[in-house]
Amino acid sequence: MIKKIAWETFKNTGDINAFMELKEIENIEKEIQEGIIKPIDGKEIKEENQKWQM
Repeated sequence: MIKKIAWETFKNTGDINAFMELKEIENIEKEIQEGIIKPIDGKEIKEENQKWQM
């Protein structure tokens, strides 16, 4: 689905950057599904932000 959106965006705008960004999102989704990388939950982000505020 994202591949189709990326291609249509590129065809309509001619902006290769938009195409590449959408392809990168597709790659990240694939890695999450394959378990290569794990999704970030809100708890991890909150804990990381607290570390930097000290």
